[in-house]
Amino acid sequence: MKVIKLEVGQIGTNCYIVFCEETKEAAVIDPGGSEGEILRIIAREKLKVPYIINTHGHADHIEANSKIKQATGAAILIHQQDVNMLIDSRSNLSAFFGNGIVTDPADRILSDGDTIDIGSTIHFTVLHTPGHTQGGISLLAGKVLFSGDTLFAESVGRTDFPGGSYQQLLKSIKEKLMVLDDDVQVLPGHGPGTTIGWERKMNPFIQ
Repeated sequence: MKVIKLEVGQIGTNCYIVFCEETKEAAVIDPGGSEGEILRIIAREKLKVPYIINTHGHADHIEANSKIKQATGAAILIHQQDVNMLIDSRSNLSAFFGNGIVTDPADRILSDGDTIDIGSTIHFTVLHTPGHTQGGISLLAGKVLFSGDTLFAESVGRTDFPGGSYQQLLKSIKEKLMVLDDDVQVLPGHGPGTTIGWERKMNPFIQ
């Protein structure tokens, strides 16, 4: 599995292009803008992109969905409880910032425990981790966790937006993420990467 990280959009959301080096099949996780840069990397690496995966439906994680889909034919995947955020600018919060972002609707609706296969080597397990949004997910592939806006390096996602719940977020982190091995790498939706072991010891929100 190869992972290319980009900071995209106006607030520097982490977008990840994850691909199988054997088949050149890829998933684009959270294309929150900067579609030109994302597409240049896809072309440079000669990738086929069957999936766009949104860890949740806020505008800064979905903005480039439609343009990436149009260019690659990729299906858009999101959890059931965030599906409306793709097509409703109030739900995804962009209406409140004056830019009214909407995208193509979901092609596949995800649930906890689903699997997503990329090429011959990448097998994601969907972990439903609500709290930042009701449909927030994390994606686990081997020893790598894409945590969206659930878990950050020594921090956690905001819960003051509509649909957020601090208690629910902590429950998600403790029951779904803190049960993973210490050496699992965490690649979050914003900021630097970390590990489960480091967060278990150092994250002040989950002690």
